[in-house]
Amino acid sequence: EVQLVESGGGLVQAGGSLRLSCAASGFTFDDYALGWFRQAPGKEREGVSCISSSDRSTSDADSVKGRFTISRDSARDTVYLQMDRLTPEDTAVYYCAAIIYGTVCGDTWYTRSARWGHGTQVTVSS
Repeated sequence: EVQLVESGGGLVQAGGSLRLSCAASGFTFDDYALGWFRQAPGKEREGVSCISSSDRSTSDADSVKGRFTISRDSARDTVYLQMDRLTPEDTAVYYCAAIIYGTVCGDTWYTRSARWGHGTQVTVSS
């Protein structure tokens, strides 16, 4: 079965950093673009960042551009999200996802069908 297991969330002060990990199994890791989404209470789900499978090109939401960095490690079937200069507005449940029907993210990657993990909570205090 396809499994995406997030870890690394927690409570952090504004201005701090966290590194999220997503361990993938049950599918061929390098066949998929991989992304991170987040959803905060009362807010719409937001596509945060995506990384393509082949050339590792990335696409970031404007809200996190310059602060968050997505990466992937094919040897470990793991995708990461390094989050720096966190603000309370970054508080959300963060989900990783395998984007299907394409290995390249593209500008609208967050609208594609995907297989999801169960999420990890990130809470940023002021």
